[in-house]
Amino acid sequence: QLQLVESGGGLVQPGGSLRLSCAASGFSADSYAVGWFRQAPGQEREEVSYISRFGGITKYEDSVKGRFTISRDNAKNTVYLDMNSLKPEDTAVYYCAAKYLTWSRPNIDYWGQGTQVTVSS
Repeated sequence: QLQLVESGGGLVQPGGSLRLSCAASGFSADSYAVGWFRQAPGQEREEVSYISRFGGITKYEDSVKGRFTISRDNAKNTVYLDMNSLKPEDTAVYYCAAKYLTWSRPNIDYWGQGTQVTVSS
């Protein structure tokens, strides 16, 4: 079965850190560019970051630049999102997604089920 599974979400205080993981199963992650999206209650899903197949290209949404870092370990078929200096406005369900070969393709090939991140004191 082809799927992406996120983990690592939880409750953290403002200024804290979390590491999200996105594990691919049933396919080789190195054939796919992978991105992270988030969706807060009542808001549209937004793209947070993406990474190319072998990690040479990374992009970030402006509000997370300098605080979030995306990386991947293709030997483990896993992509990570390290989130530091978390703010209450980072609270959302975070989803990973994969596109075959390149992130410039229009359609997402696989979505994960999402993991909740809550930033609150």
